[in-house]
Amino acid sequence: MKRLEAVRCHPVFQREYGQLWAAEADRKFCRHSMEHLLDVARILYILGLEDGVDLSKEVLYAAALLHDVGRQEQRTAGTPHEIAGARLAGEILRDCGFSETEIAAIQQAILSHRKTGETDWLCRSLYRADKVSRACYACPAADECNWPPEKKTLKISY
Repeated sequence: MKRLEAVRCHPVFQREYGQLWAAEADRKFCRHSMEHLLDVARILYILGLEDGVDLSKEVLYAAALLHDVGRQEQRTAGTPHEIAGARLAGEILRDCGFSETEIAAIQQAILSHRKTGETDWLCRSLYRADKVSRACYACPAADECNWPPEKKTLKISY
């Protein structure tokens, strides 16, 4: 997964991820750690295998790795993180050898990863993988979390 490693090592990804990691260092609620990003990627890949989709592992992992890349811009400038993330993802993915078709699909999934009811498989599945990746049922801060019960993952899904 040469292109995916290029995404992880890309200076823009490293900058955004590093700033986010530092900003969330003392956060008691869900963090947007590499563990979270890779959990989303693995779940998304499993969903792809189960559904027999024709998307490469690199595309699925890249979508998951980049779905929260705009979080720091949301913190500092107020831009919704899915909008910032789609823009940043385009820059990163072009530098890492992804095709314009792949980039467009990943950007649309990032833009949609906070919405339910999407018809496109990647959009719908990135949303699902992002949600079920959280172990709310085992979270020590669950009682203080402001997520509504219907958004929380209350049992092991994947």
